[in-house]
Amino acid sequence: MKKRKLGKSGLEVSALGLGCMGMSFSYGPVPDKAEMVKVLRGAVDRGVTFFDTAEVYGPFTNEDLLGEALAPVKSKLVIATKFGFNLDPTGKSPWTGLNSRPEHIKQVAEASLKRLKIDCIDLFYQHRVDTSVPIEDVAGAVKDLIREGKVKHFGLSEAGAGTIRRANAVQPVTALQSEYSLWTRAIEAEVLPTIEELGIGLVPYSPLGKGFLTGKMNEGTTFDKTDFRKGLPRFTPEAMKHNQALVDLLAAIGKKKNATPAQIALAWLLAQRPWIVPIPGTTKLSRLEENIGAAEVELTAEDLREIETAASKIKVQGERYPEALQKLTGL
Repeated sequence: MKKRKLGKSGLEVSALGLGCMGMSFSYGPVPDKAEMVKVLRGAVDRGVTFFDTAEVYGPFTNEDLLGEALAPVKSKLVIATKFGFNLDPTGKSPWTGLNSRPEHIKQVAEASLKRLKIDCIDLFYQHRVDTSVPIEDVAGAVKDLIREGKVKHFGLSEAGAGTIRRANAVQPVTALQSEYSLWTRAIEAEVLPTIEELGIGLVPYSPLGKGFLTGKMNEGTTFDKTDFRKGLPRFTPEAMKHNQALVDLLAAIGKKKNATPAQIALAWLLAQRPWIVPIPGTTKLSRLEENIGAAEVELTAEDLREIETAASKIKVQGERYPEALQKLTGL
């Protein structure tokens, strides 16, 4: 697996990471734990060194899973986790609101270290911007943790350009994790130029459009009641039918490159900047191998122009989140 550095931080990771949320949370019934251990260790065997989790995934169980599965090789890996929510002690919902108070951040760090069975968190993201806490205080709390040797790098997720600048002035930001793919491109206007200027890496989550860009679903696809896509505007039958044009574009390019739509979607992201590291998630080794194969797909300047021209004529239908969740993004 090729390597990339996240911005000017010097943090080197595999060109593709692994988003681990779906192994414990959100995409229908929770998969078998033993199978997920196999997928995680299979990822390591195939050269993946960058793993993404969060305390809210489960909650807690995803960090526990990574702590167990990756313990034998943790010194060779970069493990990213996140803070920023009040978790629901009743278990009825994953969280009850945002919480990035400095004392809470430090409590989360201590608990995550234990679950992950590590001595230091490689990359610690604020999961969502908490407007009730000045971002300078958030950055300062992480700066303290870095000084104490409990965290190596500071990250933000779904933050706007102004927030990124303010945070970076207190503690240099290594990476921004935001949704970015051929069907979610809002960050291109202000955020992407800002992080390029500041030397911050980008870690796109949902780089395959929460599965839609793989070409494995259509307007007839139904979702389990525990699958959060069931409530997303972009996953209504009408929206999926309309947005199929984007998948058709990926498939057409893929046919010329002997690649799948998913591989073209990931290769497109990798081609945008050398400091972009997508983290597609999966619960299957076969899909993991498919995703990893994207790192070997070379898109020429002509390919990229063709994709851009065709994509510019496709207006994606449906917001990516319902209004309540959309408010949690900085865009």
